[in-house]
Amino acid sequence: MNMNFERKLPIPMEVKEHYPVTADIQALVEKRAVEIQDVFTGRSDKIVLVIGPCSADNEDSVIDYISRLRCVQDKVEDKILIIPRIYTNKPRTTGDGYKGMLHQPDPNEKPDMYKGIVAIRQLHIRALKETGFSCADEMLYPENYRYLNDILAYVAIGARSVENQQHRLTASGLDIPVGMKNPTSGDISVMMNSITAAQHKHTFIYRGWEVHSEGNPCAHAILRGYVNKHGQALPNYHYEDLLHLCDEYAKTDLANPAVIVDTNHANSGKKYLEQVRIAKEVLHSCRHNEDIKKLVKGFMIESYIEDGAQKIGECIYGKSITDPCLGWEKTERLILDMADLL
Repeated sequence: MNMNFERKLPIPMEVKEHYPVTADIQALVEKRAVEIQDVFTGRSDKIVLVIGPCSADNEDSVIDYISRLRCVQDKVEDKILIIPRIYTNKPRTTGDGYKGMLHQPDPNEKPDMYKGIVAIRQLHIRALKETGFSCADEMLYPENYRYLNDILAYVAIGARSVENQQHRLTASGLDIPVGMKNPTSGDISVMMNSITAAQHKHTFIYRGWEVHSEGNPCAHAILRGYVNKHGQALPNYHYEDLLHLCDEYAKTDLANPAVIVDTNHANSGKKYLEQVRIAKEVLHSCRHNEDIKKLVKGFMIESYIEDGAQKIGECIYGKSITDPCLGWEKTERLILDMADLL
């Protein structure tokens, strides 16, 4: 076998014992979970905003950024429920490049998965302690979810993972909202099948156990744009796209029809400044059509302290080392503008 086995990693229970959460934090997580779930079930007419860096690359700058979100949240709390992105796993199209804090707690050092597991748990706990935010993460590795399952608010499954059986089955056993992105091909039926699988009960193997899931009624769609056969990025957030998704949901018996619009990736062609225009266009579509308004539950926005992106090693504080992000001043203005449009 062409693999070198470095060491056996601790199971989630052991990591949680070493890095526990207090009763106060657990109560905060549970309170936030109810508030977020209420958006997806329609009991609340707020929208959710899953917002933050493309990848969490530095603990201090991520906490600095989330602390700024805390101040904005207090201004828009009657209309918007902010879920900060702490994305600690970074999928790579070719497998090369920075794979996130789970792999490299320090982007300039070699990978260390044990330190990574500890680092991502500590970062999520620190966000809760210092800002009161339970946060979102991407499920790149389904078997790693239990290292964070007691503190997460939201999980996204990426465009390259959404067709994977283990991701779908694991999502069916989560008790928080899980967003299923459309695949890079743009085939909406793949996303809808993934949501269906996640909402159903299953029996499957997970971390060496036979497990039974109850189904996740808050599994939902994320539209992130797609790439055509010529490799060109094309959007799927326009009025007609949202109407089409309404129609696709109407053909099913899925619970809680919902979509989050990802304003970056192929929807913006990775032109991060376009995220401002895209979010406002979708809100306009919501005002124009009641069915779209009921379906759109929020947005996913890539944002950090500084505009754009940098290369690893440049060490510009609060600037993305992966995809380019919207800087803080533009982010704050956008959130306030969105609240005014709601």
